[in-house]
Amino acid sequence: MRNVDDPHVEELGHGPRVVLVHGSVGNAAATWSQQQTLADRFTLVLVTRPGYPPGPQLERIDFAEQAEQVAALLRPGDHLVGHSYGGVISLLAAPSRPDLRSLTVNEPPAFAVARGDAAVEEFLSRFPEAPREPRAYLEFFLPLVGSGLTLPDPLPPELEAGARAALAERPPHEADISLPALAAAPFPKLVVSGGHSAVFDAVCDVLERELGAERAVVPGAGHSIPRAPGYNETLVRFLEAA
Repeated sequence: MRNVDDPHVEELGHGPRVVLVHGSVGNAAATWSQQQTLADRFTLVLVTRPGYPPGPQLERIDFAEQAEQVAALLRPGDHLVGHSYGGVISLLAAPSRPDLRSLTVNEPPAFAVARGDAAVEEFLSRFPEAPREPRAYLEFFLPLVGSGLTLPDPLPPELEAGARAALAERPPHEADISLPALAAAPFPKLVVSGGHSAVFDAVCDVLERELGAERAVVPGAGHSIPRAPGYNETLVRFLEAA
């Protein structure tokens, strides 16, 4: 029987397994809707993190705990793909699974790797003033990270639940990313940015350099990279070459 604090996992398709970990606000179904067309060549493992619908609300969501949960879901030969906060979780989970086939992260807010960068420091200085009410938080947060989502009024229940989950998340800049361990891991790495943000570019530049990672820039959707034109093609090329 699944514990309510366990991830909600759905598998689609057939072929090599691709484990997809979503970021803040949107759950797996919302984040990876455009990747479901890849189910004709991959088994898509859609991981909805605890605290996000359809699961119950949590008072606190910790990237370290959820990285352990993701690591436990992985099998030898899996591809791991993390978006945004899910990218931080994937960076934390991957070193314990050297049997991965590949790791892809889309604009992970792993800000600790780029502390001292002016854009990163200014970005982080904004968060103490963040509202704590769901709609006001989304109005603050989404433009700041580069999401063009238009908020309906009133908020749909699932979007309000996603906002409450984002408010419960441990700040991702507290994550201690083991760059040497990741660099030493034998699987190939891909870092994807959207070409819209000096903040995320700074993080992705460090990851590209320190991990010896491939880098792709997929513009057109801001921080909502899985929705960008050409993202699926970029991802598939990398996965099939891994």
